[in-house]
Amino acid sequence: MSGAADTITAVDVLVTSPGRNFVTLKITTAEGLVGWGDATLNGRELAVASYLRDHVAPLLIGRDPARIEDTWQYLYRGVYWRRGPVTMTAIGAVDLALWDIKGKTTGQPVYQLLGGAVRDRVLTYTHASGWEVPELLDAIDAVRERGFLAVRAQSGVPGHDLVYGVTRGGPGYEPAGRVAAPVEEVWDTESYLRHAPGVLAAARAHVGPELRLLHDVHHRLTPGQAARLGRAVEDVDLFWLEDVTPAENQEVLRHVRHHTTVPLAIGEVFNTVWECQSLITEQLIDYIRTCVTHAGGISHLRRIAALADIWQVKLGPHGPSDVSPVALAASLHVGLSTPNFAIQEYMGYEPLVHEVFRHAWSYEDGHLHPGEAPGLGVEVDEELAARFPYEAAYLPVARRRDGSMTDW
Repeated sequence: MSGAADTITAVDVLVTSPGRNFVTLKITTAEGLVGWGDATLNGRELAVASYLRDHVAPLLIGRDPARIEDTWQYLYRGVYWRRGPVTMTAIGAVDLALWDIKGKTTGQPVYQLLGGAVRDRVLTYTHASGWEVPELLDAIDAVRERGFLAVRAQSGVPGHDLVYGVTRGGPGYEPAGRVAAPVEEVWDTESYLRHAPGVLAAARAHVGPELRLLHDVHHRLTPGQAARLGRAVEDVDLFWLEDVTPAENQEVLRHVRHHTTVPLAIGEVFNTVWECQSLITEQLIDYIRTCVTHAGGISHLRRIAALADIWQVKLGPHGPSDVSPVALAASLHVGLSTPNFAIQEYMGYEPLVHEVFRHAWSYEDGHLHPGEAPGLGVEVDEELAARFPYEAAYLPVARRRDGSMTDW
C-alpha cells in the first residue's frame, strides 16, 4: 500500500439496539475521514460483528480506502470459505463504508460517482396489514394518505393464531421479536391458499386500478401450490408476487412461470450474483430482491443489476426495518443511478432510529431520494447509540399442524 494518499487507520464495529438490533461498521482514515457501513443480519447480528472484528478489521488497517474494488476482491477471493450471508454482509459493510469515504473525499453523493442520476426519485412501497380484511383495507388507506403509490398487502389466515408479518389489533410489526428463542408459529398452507386470493381481490376492488399492490408468500409453497396461487390472483393485477417458493430451489420457478403470468419477485436471501444467475438468464423472475448489504455492497449489487438489465429483469431491493438507514441510503444511491431499478421497499423506522442514524435521504409522495450530502449521507450518533445495548431477538419459525417444520 506504499504511496497511497490516505490509509485506513481504524475499523470499529458498533452494535446498538434503538428499538431493534443494528450492526454498524465505522472505518476511519489517516486524514480523519469516516465511512459508515451496515452489517445487520437479522437474528445473526453477533456473528457478523465477530466476523468483522476478529477477521476483517485487522486486514483493513493500512490499506488505501480509495481502492474499493481491490478491497472487495481481496475480501472475497482472498478466503477459502466465501459466499454465505455472514461473509457477504461483512464484505457489504466494508464496501458501503469505502463508498461513503470516496464520496466524502470527492465532495459528491455516491450516486454521482455511479454515473449520476437516471431518474429524479426512487419509487418505494411500504407494508399494510390487518388480521381481518376490513382492518387491512383501513391500513391500506392509512399508507395511501401518507402518499404511498405502492403497498404490500398481508392479512391473517382463518384458523391461525399467529401469521408472520401480521399483528392482531394493530397495523405494524417488528420482524424480530425480543425473545431468547424464536417464536414457533403453526402454519396451514391450504387455509392460506383458500383465503389469500379473496383478500387480494378485495384489496384491489377497494383501491381501484392505479395503486400498485404487492404480496409476500414468505417461501411457504410448493411449485404446484405457487402456480395455483399465481393463476388465482392474475385478475388482481399484482405488481409482484414475492417469494412463492424456497429461494434455494431455483429450478422449480420454471414450473411456476409456465403456469402463470403474474410477476414474480425473489432473492432477498441471495448473497451473490451466482445465486441470481439462472433465475435472471432464464427470465424465470421479473424482479430480483437482493439487499445491498447482504449481497456484498454497492459494488456487487451493481453487477447483479447489470446482469439483470440484459435480461429485462428489474431490481426491487429488500429494505425492511432490520436493515439500517445506512443500508437504505446505499440502496437509494444505487436506485437513483441504475436504469433497471424498479422499486425500493421502505418499512420506515421508529423515531429513535432516525436520531441515532442522522440521514440525508428523505421520503415524499411515494418516493425516496438519497439526498445531496457527500458520501452515503448518513452519520451515526455514537454516544446515543451506546445507550442501547444488544438484546437477543429472533425471527419466528413455522411448523405444520402435525408439528413438522416448514419453510417460512
